[in-house]
Amino acid sequence: MTADASGKSDGSRVAAFFDLDKTIIAKSSTLAFSRPFFDQGLINRRSVLKSSYAQFLFLLSGADHDQMERMRTHLTNMCAGWDVEQVRAIVAETLHDIVDPLVFAEAADLIADHKLRGHDVVVVSASGEEVVTPIARALGATHAAATRMAVEDGKFTGDLDFYCYGDGKVEAMRELARTENYDLDRCYAYSDSATDLPMLGAVGHPTAVNPDRALRKEAAGNGWPILTFSNPVPLRDRFATRSTATVATTAAVGLGAVLAGALTYGVLRRRR
Repeated sequence: MTADASGKSDGSRVAAFFDLDKTIIAKSSTLAFSRPFFDQGLINRRSVLKSSYAQFLFLLSGADHDQMERMRTHLTNMCAGWDVEQVRAIVAETLHDIVDPLVFAEAADLIADHKLRGHDVVVVSASGEEVVTPIARALGATHAAATRMAVEDGKFTGDLDFYCYGDGKVEAMRELARTENYDLDRCYAYSDSATDLPMLGAVGHPTAVNPDRALRKEAAGNGWPILTFSNPVPLRDRFATRSTATVATTAAVGLGAVLAGALTYGVLRRRR
């Protein structure tokens, strides 16, 4: 099977699938949002302390499947009843004074390289679509696949419409492959976590980025490339477009970071 410079072969197309946390984004800005969410009554002081410590543990060690399931349960339970517009407003109002989201320069360069080669770029993340879709847009990605939280009457219900994690990521990738005519055997995938082994195994060109111990072992055993990203830069400096869309994007980044941090409480509970 032959391919031209644009990455097309026999009518099929190529995509590069990127995990988000610790693959594109260097670290979470969750901790910075504890105070405004506490001030607005969405979380109490005990939740602030627990989420802070759990996030610290998560950043140090990552999370396995059981921990991720506990985190998912905690996230949905904690967010049930939250007014979606209130959350977005809090983040938008406090973002510029608190946090400037960080992106690995190496990830941004790799995304740009794939685009120059004519490949689509897809961000695939277990984080909520409130954060993933705007970040993907800011990065110039073609598509995004993310967890969808159920909303009723403008509030989170505590249920998930779709959990974009593990085999769920593969489901989303295959659906995109069907609609966008991607040849997954010729596609690329990048992740830092062993929980994304299904995602990496679904493509012909998997790569481990800043891998955790389990993923590093798998990558070495399978002969997969291993990349180290170590140069985070401010997102708005790297992709500077001063517009209303950009402000909305950075606000959504903060919201997604807060929700992702809430998930990490499961790590704390597991270690008690």
